[in-house]
Amino acid sequence: MDEKKTKMTRINFEDDIEIDHEALDIEWLEQPGKMLKYSRYSADTRQIMDMTKERLELVRAELDQQIRQYPDFYQIAKITEGSIQSTILKDPEYRKTAEEYINAKHEYELAQGAVKAFDQRKTALENLVRLHGASYFAGPSIPRNLSEERKARDQEVNKRIRMRRNKR
Repeated sequence: MDEKKTKMTRINFEDDIEIDHEALDIEWLEQPGKMLKYSRYSADTRQIMDMTKERLELVRAELDQQIRQYPDFYQIAKITEGSIQSTILKDPEYRKTAEEYINAKHEYELAQGAVKAFDQRKTALENLVRLHGASYFAGPSIPRNLSEERKARDQEVNKRIRMRRNKR
């Protein structure tokens, strides 16, 4: 669980998904990096899910073997597939590993949703650029210092992250 919390502090979906329609150029420059970050995160969570599933299957197989070898230890009078399966499902180690698998699967599905959301973000950026090209956001033309704007934005994001950490 601690690994999950530290991973999630590095992945800040709510801040990353937002689009500043007044800085579309910066948003476009950052989009590939954000998409890559979430694609990697999705792959990492898939790997964790697969490894946890493998561990769950191993626990099941080992318990199955132990129950068949030592039915008296598990207080089974007659060995049947049903009695073996119900004994496995009640085992604390199996239940713990099954819960870990369910949590890993949930995290993977959230990561998949994030990847899809960033694909939608790309489409939104494309449409915002079209609107911009059609002078939808027309207003007074003021020269901009993009590096300063990006630096200020990064500082604001870091400030919000520090505030969230201090609340814990």
